[in-house]
Amino acid sequence: MAQSLTRGELAEIAAIGGMSAVKTMTFAGGTTNDPGDYDGTGNPATLFTVSNGMVAVKLYARVKTALAGASATIAVGTTVSTASLIASTTATNLAVNEVWNDATPDTGADVDSTLKIVSQSIIQTVGTANITSGVIEYVAIWKPITPGATLVAA
Repeated sequence: MAQSLTRGELAEIAAIGGMSAVKTMTFAGGTTNDPGDYDGTGNPATLFTVSNGMVAVKLYARVKTALAGASATIAVGTTVSTASLIASTTATNLAVNEVWNDATPDTGADVDSTLKIVSQSIIQTVGTANITSGVIEYVAIWKPITPGATLVAA
């Protein structure tokens, strides 16, 4: 489950800095059980594994190759709340070089991604239809909240 932080907690975490992890997802939804195959076993796909407690995380996605897939949707969250980190959007709205961190992808940097507390692995969920092609690079900027907590690309 993802939780929002208070302004004081945000300032404290921001002052300390953070680590980053990167995960690239390539879609071929016409391939059985690919992460882009919305009704296959590869969906949802784990992007980042969170272990040993809670982390504070900001998540951004950069579209490296435009997504295709009719009415397909895509969201990022956890198993408890599949769109808690990046809201669901229509996959074809994600064009090359757009930054996706909310329901409305932008062509410029959007520094206002919400910092969340996460204790479960971070997943990407494709809905409605297959995402047949495209590439997204996910960047997680994170900091352990509990001693020993980690976040790594899956």
